[in-house]
Amino acid sequence: MLRRLLPVLLLAPTVVSAETLAIDPVHTRVMVAASHAGFSQAMGVASGSHGQVDYDDGWANAKVDVTVRMQKLDFGDAGWNRAVLKLLDADRFTEAHFVSERVTPRDANHAEICGTLTLHGVSKPLCMDATLNALKRHPMPPFRRTAGFSATAKLDRFDYGITEWPTVIGREVELRIEIEASRGIGAPKADTPSEPEPVETPTP
Repeated sequence: MLRRLLPVLLLAPTVVSAETLAIDPVHTRVMVAASHAGFSQAMGVASGSHGQVDYDDGWANAKVDVTVRMQKLDFGDAGWNRAVLKLLDADRFTEAHFVSERVTPRDANHAEICGTLTLHGVSKPLCMDATLNALKRHPMPPFRRTAGFSATAKLDRFDYGITEWPTVIGREVELRIEIEASRGIGAPKADTPSEPEPVETPTP
């Protein structure tokens, strides 16, 4: 019996499933930039994102599912924050959500990740250029296996029904995402730094 089964077992396809890593809300940031009346690029950063990344030692089975809390978007000024949150109707649409549907590798460390972005209550296709920065054991306790990614994309805010102030805020919005994701159940706890760091003032 074993002799008959052995060839079948050897020829059976190997199912490789990607490892699920929880997005670390402390070390994950989403940056947005748009033209400020043609004078400069107004930049804001959102913290507190959550979700998961599925990744093994290659892009073949990679997936990402990330949720961004709109109320955590910070442009570094209280007035700017109020204006942007009003523009985004953030009290009503409290989160933005991206889930990948296709990953196209370019090389071992780079890929195009395409999926659906839901923003301002509208869902549209979005593709991002992604870079794998590292996949290894984190050097700080509790020494979780951690992956780090950078990704960039551009979108037209009018596609998502965000059309107010067209002469002040540009239509094209640049996105930059820095993600750390670690092995474990739920979101990883923040690392304990070896030296004191400045305390961030929470944003509304």
